[in-house]
Amino acid sequence: MDYVAILENQVTSMWEGLVSILPNLAIALLVLLFTWILARFAVRIAKRITGKSSMREDLQQLMETLVRLAIWLTGFVLALIIAIPGFTPAGLIAGLGIGALAIGFAFQDIFENFLAGVLIMLREKMRIGDLIECEGVLGKVERITLRETYVRQLSNELTIMPNSMLFKNAVQILTDDTVRRNDVVVGVAYDTDLELAQKVILEAMETVDAIVKDRPIVVYAQEFGGSSIDFLVQWYAQSASRDLRQTKSEAIKAIKKGLDAAGIDIPFPIQTNYFPEALRIEQVASNQIAD
Repeated sequence: MDYVAILENQVTSMWEGLVSILPNLAIALLVLLFTWILARFAVRIAKRITGKSSMREDLQQLMETLVRLAIWLTGFVLALIIAIPGFTPAGLIAGLGIGALAIGFAFQDIFENFLAGVLIMLREKMRIGDLIECEGVLGKVERITLRETYVRQLSNELTIMPNSMLFKNAVQILTDDTVRRNDVVVGVAYDTDLELAQKVILEAMETVDAIVKDRPIVVYAQEFGGSSIDFLVQWYAQSASRDLRQTKSEAIKAIKKGLDAAGIDIPFPIQTNYFPEALRIEQVASNQIAD
């Protein structure tokens, strides 16, 4: 048996087959190039159409992603049909059906995050720009994709969170409403007239311009502290994180100024330490002096 001749025939056959499908490969590449151009053009049109509507930004991103995905899927299938003689979409589906179980296990997290991303974009809550807190991450939502969400923390670090984490866990949306309640605890001395202290604190809070005026300001005598009687002061301010911190700072300054003007002390904890041995020595010394 002439193995060299057999090998030459095989190589020649492969080369002839490659040459015969080169036109098909060239056409398939042109189809992919046209698909890329069409996808970019279609996304621009979709962005222009959705931009003129009142659709939320995350839904606009979802529509653009779906348009891009549909065009690329169609173009990829057409390229395969042209490049591979005898290829049909039915054959692709049948082939995928054979390994669907293995693919499902291998890409379980990807599919989970993809579905969670779609559901997050479709629901009304948690929009781009919202201040959220989830699993210890507190920050502003910058971008939502089909797989992950970009959260800019208040300390300016960017955290990329899988969509499944945001979908399966409790998410606090701190900017769901335009205003949000804030509070501070103020302690006064035990010998203070509590009615007077409550009045002074309330009047001081009314001088803070950043507080939302159509929401109530409440001042409650809350508990007996270790060195003071504590008042709980609650008010409403704009829900942006900077507004909350700024308003709280102004409220504390106003309360301190009002209590100082009324002569009401804000006590601090006092700790008394006893040293038995030192007291015994001091007592013995006193007795000797007395004798």
